[in-house]
Order: sequence, then structure tokens, then C-alpha cells
Amino acid sequence: MNIDSIIPADFRGCISIYENNEKLFEKAYGYADLSNQVLNDMETRFATASAGKVFVAVGILQLIEKRLLHLEDKIDSFFDFDLEQIDKEITVEQLLTHTSGIPDYFDESVMTEYEELWYNFPNYRIRTNKDLLPLFIHKPMMYPRGSKFQYNNTGYVVLAMILEKITEMEFDQYLEKSIFFPCKMGHTGYYELDRLPAKCAFNYIFDEVRNDFRTNIYSVDVKGTGAGGAFTTIGDIRLFWKNLLSCQLLSPAMTETMLSNHSGESQCYGYGIWLKKAGNDFNPYFQGCDPGVSFKSAFDKNSQLLITIVSNYGDNVWKLWREISDNLNHFYNE
Repeated sequence: MNIDSIIPADFRGCISIYENNEKLFEKAYGYADLSNQVLNDMETRFATASAGKVFVAVGILQLIEKRLLHLEDKIDSFFDFDLEQIDKEITVEQLLTHTSGIPDYFDESVMTEYEELWYNFPNYRIRTNKDLLPLFIHKPMMYPRGSKFQYNNTGYVVLAMILEKITEMEFDQYLEKSIFFPCKMGHTGYYELDRLPAKCAFNYIFDEVRNDFRTNIYSVDVKGTGAGGAFTTIGDIRLFWKNLLSCQLLSPAMTETMLSNHSGESQCYGYGIWLKKAGNDFNPYFQGCDPGVSFKSAFDKNSQLLITIVSNYGDNVWKLWREISDNLNHFYNE
């Protein structure tokens, strides 16, 4: 089938489709640097927003397998600062599954634009997980811990802080040592926007008033945290899936647990990863969205298809992913 015919003419980013580890389609579109007309390519490092939660989850589960941490451990045992109104009985597992009720510094149920966070709190101050504390520490609980699923960014910031407490390393350094290096993901990391390495794409937001594009450097954290913000390449994402699904990062039992549903029927979520119901099983995927950033990578167990789409202009990768997936399934079922 002709995948190119499905791709909108104005799509900017990168698309990768593999079946049984064999390449079906891979192509880059648009500019990584619009002003200098530097094109995106397969080695371009893209921002991935909340997709990075999956890396934090793997890091936490590795510590659990080493018996340095337990799912039932409570957050008050890790921190020496006042949790104020935050329930001290929140567990590691509740943080992993978005069921903690911890106050979310970016509550997506009431806020629509991430860049609203920085109107009164400069984004350039966010260079570590602890730098986000003022944005949630004084807030009340959102709901009683364990009572429901509600996607929560603070939960993964706290998980990253727990990682740092146990390992005595910055969370991104630990992830590099325990995930990126073993997986040979040499183009993945958490970079500061004012110190980006080579081959990183700028992310662009369309300005309707001026009818042109601006970068997102004032719209997101200057450096990623446990909630997200990793830069990576299409190829590195494929290496992550390969190592995760072949149980190179976690034991077979823990991998199965991570990819099992822990959130009920309304929203299917494992540990750090979304799940789509597929018959009696679930297909895993992770995704992210920030101003100028959109990302989705999903694996279909039945067809062994891995589809990854990322845009550095915030293009609708979800719609495109559905169209490609539907067309591929139709093609194979003919």
C-alpha cells in the first residue's frame, strides 16, 4: 500500500512503521530549524513531552526488582520537607497508576494550555524536579488517594524525586545509566533548551496574529522532569520497544505487570504506559503533547506493527496514527 498517500502535505516531523522488526516505512518531513531551513531527518532528536513517563516507570520498577523500593512504600518516607495537605499515605503504586489524588501542577481537566503555567512563574527556573514544588506543594488533594484514575503530572515528578533519593543521582543520569545506555539509545536524553546538543529539532507554535511561527522556548520547562521532556530519535524509540518487549529492561514477570491494566475499564493504563483494549488483551502505547510537540508510539501485539509518529509543530499525530493503522489493518485483512 502507498503510505505516502495518507500523509498530509503539510505534516512536519517523522514517521516510522515496522512489522516484526522489519522496516515498512520511514520518512522525515519539514524543518527541524525553520529559520535556517534545516530539514528533519531520521537522526533528528525530537522532544516527546509526557512520553518520558514510561522511562521513569521502568526506572522505578527496576528499583523494585532490586528490592530498593516497594510498590506499597509511602511517599512520606522519602522526603524531609513538609507535604502540607498532601496525603502522606500515598503509595508508589498509586503514583505509577495516576490514582494518588496528589495535586497536579498542570491539571489537564481545568487547564488547556501548558504555557499558562509560566505567566507568573518563569519556565527557565525549571531545571530539576524540585523546581516544580512551588507549583503544587501548597495545593489540596484533588481526590482521596486510590479512589479513581485521573492523569497526573505531579505523580511522575514525585516518582523521579524518589528515584533521585534512592540512587543519589539526578533522575536523568540514572535513566541514562539503567535504560538509555543498555538499550544503545545514544541519541536520547533530557536537555536544557538553552544548551541543546546537535541534531535537536526546534518546536514551533503557530502565531495566528502574526501569521507565522514562534518556538516554544518560553512555553515548556527549560529542562524535562519526571513528567516528561525527553528528546529522542525515531530509531532510539524502536530500540526502547525492542528491549522492553524482550524483557531486557525488566524481568518477564515485571514486564507483564507493567503492561497489565491497573486503572479500571474507563481508562486503561499500566505502569507508565497507556493500553488499548484488543480482544482479551491490551496493546501498549505511550504519547506526549506540549506546545509545539506531539508524539505517539504504539505496538500492536497481533500484527507485530510498531508505529511511531512525532511532530515538532504540534501536528495531529493521533489522527494520522489512526488513519495509518486503519489502512494497514484493512490492507492485511483483505
